[in-house]
Amino acid sequence: MQILLTNDDGIFSPGLAALERALLQLGHVAVVAPATEQSGVGHSITFLSPLTAKEIFDGPRRRGWAVEGSPADCVKLGIFEFCPRRPELVVSGLNGGLNAGINVLYSGTVAAAIEGAFFGITSVAVSLEYDEHAQFDRAADLAVQIIRQTLEMKGPEPELYNLNIPTRAMREPTAVKVVPMGVYRYGEKFEKRVDPRGRNYFWATNEPPPPPGEHETDVSALAKGYVTLTPLHYNLTKAAVLTEMERWKWGALT
Repeated sequence: MQILLTNDDGIFSPGLAALERALLQLGHVAVVAPATEQSGVGHSITFLSPLTAKEIFDGPRRRGWAVEGSPADCVKLGIFEFCPRRPELVVSGLNGGLNAGINVLYSGTVAAAIEGAFFGITSVAVSLEYDEHAQFDRAADLAVQIIRQTLEMKGPEPELYNLNIPTRAMREPTAVKVVPMGVYRYGEKFEKRVDPRGRNYFWATNEPPPPPGEHETDVSALAKGYVTLTPLHYNLTKAAVLTEMERWKWGALT
């Protein structure tokens, strides 16, 4: 199997290296990752300037390609320029920090997986809860176990998945929960400060999401120590409202 591996933490991140080692169990891995950290860039792409890419080595070992661009840029270049053949799987990660709930919309890690799905390739975003002493190798091994089983059980059509691993799973046995992404609204608070020149500036506070509702989501399941797997899609059309709007009678425009 040809696998394209990328991330948003940069080509030198320990999570990327750990996931590359683990994915070798499944096939040949081509690494194409940002030259520098691109956390939180979402699905941005580079089109007003050229993309530069440099082949990176660790001693005699070839690490992969470092791209001066976004995670989505890396997937495009990886598919069409750097993979020896079209990949059958795109994996993005292993991210240092969860990408659950509404953060899915901001995440460069998830955006890279979405980019792979754009091109009809099964894609998986993989994230580990932040820990200063993160056990990336253990998390990568768990991720590959789940990816392998997912590929065995899924249907023939390409799919897009978001996989999150809590730190509790590093210490004790856990299970996989297939859950929807949470859409709780938070992140509305800022701390206002004044700099030495008397100018106001603002820090976004790291307020926790509100308590979960009656339905289990990735956010609530992760809080209980479960590994979460969420199928995603990138078609943002609201189908029910579209059907209703198609029946509207528009007046003439003058």
